[in-house]
Amino acid sequence: MAFFSPKLGIDLGTANTLVFLPGKGIVLNEPSVVAVSEQDRKVLAVGAEAKDMIGRTPDNIIAYRPMKDGVIADYRVTEAMLRYFINKALGKWNIFKPEVMVSVPAGITSTERRAVIEATIKAGAKNAYVVKEPILAAIGAGIPIQEAKGHMIVDIGGGTTDVAVISLGGIVASTSVKCAGNKIDASIADYIKKTFNLAIGDKTAEDIKIQIGSAIPLDEELAMLVKGRDFITGLPRSTEIKTNEIVKAISRDLRDMIKAMKDVLQETPPELSADIIDQGIIMTGGSSMLRNLPELVLRRTGVKAVLAEDALFCVAKGTGIALEHLDTYKKSIISKRG
Repeated sequence: MAFFSPKLGIDLGTANTLVFLPGKGIVLNEPSVVAVSEQDRKVLAVGAEAKDMIGRTPDNIIAYRPMKDGVIADYRVTEAMLRYFINKALGKWNIFKPEVMVSVPAGITSTERRAVIEATIKAGAKNAYVVKEPILAAIGAGIPIQEAKGHMIVDIGGGTTDVAVISLGGIVASTSVKCAGNKIDASIADYIKKTFNLAIGDKTAEDIKIQIGSAIPLDEELAMLVKGRDFITGLPRSTEIKTNEIVKAISRDLRDMIKAMKDVLQETPPELSADIIDQGIIMTGGSSMLRNLPELVLRRTGVKAVLAEDALFCVAKGTGIALEHLDTYKKSIISKRG
């Protein structure tokens, strides 16, 4: 039993981090947020507890996201966050160092990749494997990535949109744009500021996106009461906002995402393009759940798009499956440090 080492898959996202334990499934889904005290840079809270503090903290506590656009922006804080997630997932009685697989954006540089590996090892992992997100998203969505067929996967998270065409277990063409869920939230907040002179927080912007947002205009619009602070009087005020206004507010961001898909389609070899037309584009990630997004993709690219089952959890599930079948996926899995 001495050599037994638990396995963990971590979907290290800009907005949320998910931890997958083979055999158990997703054991943890918490925001990638850390609350740090300003004086002594001590980590006070991580995850859900820290997210509740965002926008509500006294000056001496800073709640921030150590991952920016899918890569590590603050190394020390990321390490503390990883350690917290690993310990929480394994329970405090665990004495064995786990083997950890971490997802990274497709456009990551080798330096950024090394930073992820080192942070994971320092946080208590025995070995760290780093795999590109689109490959994991594809595995988690149940796509047989080993076969000689082209599959196109679009993973839209909080910080990045990863687009990739995968064949024979490898990435044939890919791109990664820093335009995803967080950017959409920011555009919504910006629009409400300009149109209604109303200041709203990130959380409210996200709620608006989820409750009434859509990728294409609707005939029967949804409406929502939005509360915020009036820019002119400085007092709280509420206003009603409708779906089609949100469509207008986020249209540029969606255009950037669609452009990334078109770029990858243009780089794809013709044989694989034929496969993609047959299979459609598979969409994963939390932000791909925006209303009517697959329909917009179809209208703009001419290729049908399908939302994967459990879109939010595909990458995390992919880490778990890849860990269980490390030998099968060896060549798709890029680097390891032990």
